[in-house]
Amino acid sequence: MNTYINAQIRALLEETDMIAALANVSACINENYDRLNWAGFYLVRSNELVLGPFQGKTACTHIPFDKGVCGACYSSASVQRIDDVLAFPGHIACDSASRSELCVPIIVNGIVTGEIDLDSPEKERFTQDEEDEMVQAAADIAEAWLKHAWPMPQ
Repeated sequence: MNTYINAQIRALLEETDMIAALANVSACINENYDRLNWAGFYLVRSNELVLGPFQGKTACTHIPFDKGVCGACYSSASVQRIDDVLAFPGHIACDSASRSELCVPIIVNGIVTGEIDLDSPEKERFTQDEEDEMVQAAADIAEAWLKHAWPMPQ
C-alpha cells in the first residue's frame, strides 16, 4: 500500500477552502496513479450528485442517485470497485473509453456528502491496495469536512 499518497492528501486537506482542497486532492491522485482517464469528485447537491473538482476528460455534470456506478455508491453508501463497467447494469458512459471504475463514498456524520470517483480505460485496473488508500482518503476528507465546517448537503 502506498501510504505516501495518503500523507500527501492529508497535507492538502489543511486547506480550508473545500473546492481548492479537493482540486489539489484530485491532482494528487491523478499524479500518483497511472492508467487513469479521470480522477475527481461528485458532491451531493439538491438531491443529486453534481460534478466537483477533477482531473481528466470532460465529465457528466449531474448524476441521479439511482444511476450508474456513482449512484450505486451513493445509494449503498459503500465502495464500488467495478472491473468491467460495460457489464454494470445502468452504467453511465460519461467517457466511452472508460472500462473500470472505483467509487468511494465520503461519509460525514453518517451522511454521504460526496464521492471519490476514479475511471480507467483498462478493465480490472483497480487493486485492493488502491481501494484501501481511497477509503482512507475519504475518511480524511470527512474529517477535514468537519474541521473546516464545509457545507453539508441540503
